Amino acid sequence: MHTFKILSVLLTYPQQETLDALGEMAEIIERETHLSNVHKKAVQSLIDSYRGADLLDLQERYVALFDRGRFLSLHIFEHVHGESRDRGQAMIDLLELYRTHGFELSARELPDFIPLFLEFLTQLASREQALQLLRDAMPVLSLLGARLAERGSRFHVIFDALADIAGEPEDIADIRRQAAVEGEDESLVNMDAIWEEEAVSFMAAGEPCQTQTGTVNPITITPRDQILKSPRNRSL
Repeated sequence: MHTFKILSVLLTYPQQETLDALGEMAEIIERETHLSNVHKKAVQSLIDSYRGADLLDLQERYVALFDRGRFLSLHIFEHVHGESRDRGQAMIDLLELYRTHGFELSARELPDFIPLFLEFLTQLASREQALQLLRDAMPVLSLLGARLAERGSRFHVIFDALADIAGEPEDIADIRRQAAVEGEDESLVNMDAIWEEEAVSFMAAGEPCQTQTGTVNPITITPRDQILKSPRNRSL
């Protein structure tokens, strides 16, 4: 199912190779029958948005969207386990699944990275198995799609396309409602606070090599609430 591969590439940090392959990707999306016409057009529109775009601009937008907070993290288990120990075991289980099917990762790759997960689905011989694994991940993927839609990002069409293939989770209405009412990404708020604190500390330092008196107030990290409210699927 090459459609998974195209969606994986579109969800990966843009490279020159991405721009060079836009025509081929558009042809594959048009040729394959896994997406409805509505979702084909939406993905084609995303592909078209890359045409003529400056690569550095695309890369900066990608980093600003996906790499600066947790709400839009492209790591599946971030939205299920957060920083708990369960995340490590889930990673091991998923990595073992990959290896069972001959899908090897480099030392730097995390198995729950969504573009990597989609690439794995592309290589599965059994379409039904690929669809079942995708359905297992849909509560997280649908939440990401809803958050992207709330932020006006066109990347939501990728997750809409995945829902078109696998079907939406039963609690999709709750997921969309959550995305609509949740506040700012706390990780971004805390990062801004850290930068502000650093700026204040620097300005208060006075002359170079002068010892600063007083104690800087520590940054309090808000405990992470459970983001995904649907039951966790242990097969991932």
